[in-house]
Amino acid sequence: GGAVGGGGGGHGRGAPPGPPLPPGDGSDEDLGALGVPLDAVVKVWCVHSTPNYSLPWQRRRQERSSGSGFCIDAKRRVVLTNAHCVEWHAQVKLQRRGSDTKYLAKVLSVGWECDLAVVTVEEEEFWEGLQAVQLSSKIPHLEDDVLCVGFPVGGDTISVTSGVISRIEVTTYTQAAAELLGIQIDAAINSGNSGGPAFNAEGECVGVAFQSMGADEAENIGYVIPTLVVMHFLEDLLKHGHYTGFPTLGVEIQTMENATLRESCGMGPKQKGVLISRVLPTAPAAKVLQSGDVLLAFDGEQIGNDGTVRFRRHERVMYTWLVAQKFYGEEAKLTALRDGKRLELVIEKLHPEAPLVPIHLFDKPRPGPSYFIVAGLVFTTLSEPFLESEFGAEWEHKAPVEMVKWATQEHAATPDEQLVVLTQVLAHELTMGYESMENLRLLKVGDEQVRNLKQAMDLINACQGGFLKLGLQHNLHLILRAEAAHGATAEVLEKHGIPAAMSVDLR
Repeated sequence: GGAVGGGGGGHGRGAPPGPPLPPGDGSDEDLGALGVPLDAVVKVWCVHSTPNYSLPWQRRRQERSSGSGFCIDAKRRVVLTNAHCVEWHAQVKLQRRGSDTKYLAKVLSVGWECDLAVVTVEEEEFWEGLQAVQLSSKIPHLEDDVLCVGFPVGGDTISVTSGVISRIEVTTYTQAAAELLGIQIDAAINSGNSGGPAFNAEGECVGVAFQSMGADEAENIGYVIPTLVVMHFLEDLLKHGHYTGFPTLGVEIQTMENATLRESCGMGPKQKGVLISRVLPTAPAAKVLQSGDVLLAFDGEQIGNDGTVRFRRHERVMYTWLVAQKFYGEEAKLTALRDGKRLELVIEKLHPEAPLVPIHLFDKPRPGPSYFIVAGLVFTTLSEPFLESEFGAEWEHKAPVEMVKWATQEHAATPDEQLVVLTQVLAHELTMGYESMENLRLLKVGDEQVRNLKQAMDLINACQGGFLKLGLQHNLHLILRAEAAHGATAEVLEKHGIPAAMSVDLR
C-alpha cells in the first residue's frame, strides 16, 4: 500500500529521527509547559436513578453518564463537580487521569441553583499525590485566554480546549432556572466537559464548565460558573454546614425607561430605579415592600432604570446578582420610593420563598415525588418535573393552559401550600365512569379547601362513612362511598403491583 510512515512514531519515511527521549516516562507530552494542573482533573462516572413522576411509586430505568471534576482541597479531600453530573445518583465513581482504577465516591453536598456539587473518596490511595487547583478570586476580563479541561465525548482521555472570555453577565442556569453570574466563552464545551475547570493563563481556575448553547441556536457558546459563585457555594457550606442557596428578593419588577412613568411615580430627573409590580407573599421582601414602590438601590448600590447595577468599568449586570451574593439569614438594606417619599428599608433576615410549583424536588427531606392512592385514585403534587413527565419537554405548550399558568405565574400564599393533582384513575369497578378524570386539580374534600397533599390525605382518611365527595377543577365532582373506597385500596394496589398506598414522607 502507499501508506507513509510506520506504526508508533508516525514519522514519514525519510524523515529525520526525532530528538532522543529523556529517561523515565518521556512519553509524557510536556503538558507541564501549559502551566495548568491537569492531574487535578478527574473523571466522574455516575449511575442515575431518576424517579418516575407519572408513576411516583417507582423509578425510571437507571442511566449512566460521565462528566468531569477537579480537586479543590487535597487536605480536606474535596472534589468539585456539577450538580447535574450527580443528580439522582445511585452510585458515583471517580477516576484519576492516567489511572485504570475507579474509586467509589460519596456526594457530600449539592447546590442545585448554582449547579455545583462536592464529592469525596474514602480510599486513601486515590488522594496520593493528587494536586489541588487554585481558585482565582478575581473575575477575569473580556478577551482573557481560557483553557477548558475535562473528559468530553469523542474519546476517553483528558481533553484541553482553548478560547477566550466572550462576555460576563447574569445568565439563567438551566439546572434550576436560577439567575446567577455566568461567564461565556468560545472554547468548545461538550457533553462530558461538565464539571471540569476553566484555567486562565496563570494556571488558576476561573470557573467550572457547565452548559452550552445547542448548535442549532448558536456556534461556540459555552458557559462557565465563575469562581465568585463557586466561593459563595463553598462559604455557604462552611457557614451553615449545608447548602442553603442564593437569596432572591422575591419581587417582580417593571423597568422604568419611560420618562412619564418615572414622573408619575414622583421621581426626580436624576433618580433611577425599577417599579415593583408584585411582591410574592412568602418572600423576605413581603414585610417591607409593596407593589407600586420604586426600588432605587440595594445595599447602597444605585439600580438603573433597566434594572442593572454597576459591575465594573463599562460593565453592568442585573441587580439580582447583588442580592444573590448575600447569604440567607443576613440583613439587606433597600432604598425605595413610596408616594414620592424616599424610604430606607431593612429586611432583617433573608429567607427562601416557597414555590407553588417547584422546579425540582431535591430539597425535600426525602427527595422525589410524594403521592397517595385511595381506591385507584392517584394523587400527587404539581411540579415542573411532573409536567415534563406527563406532557414532554415542551410542556409549556402542551399542558392544560391553567396548569401552565399556575407553574409560570402563580405563587404560594403560605409556605406549606401545594397544588394537589388527581393524576390518574387506576381501573377498578368503583371508579367506573370516572376514567377520563385525569390530571385535574383537587380543590375540595367535602366542604374543606385543599391546601396541600398531607392535609388532603388526612381529610380523605377522616371521611369514613357516607359519601366521599371530591371537588375537582372545572366544577367536576367525583363521589364514592367512603367505606367501599377505603376498602378497595388494598385490592387496587395488588392488582396494579404498587408497593404502598402512599410515599414514605406521608406514612
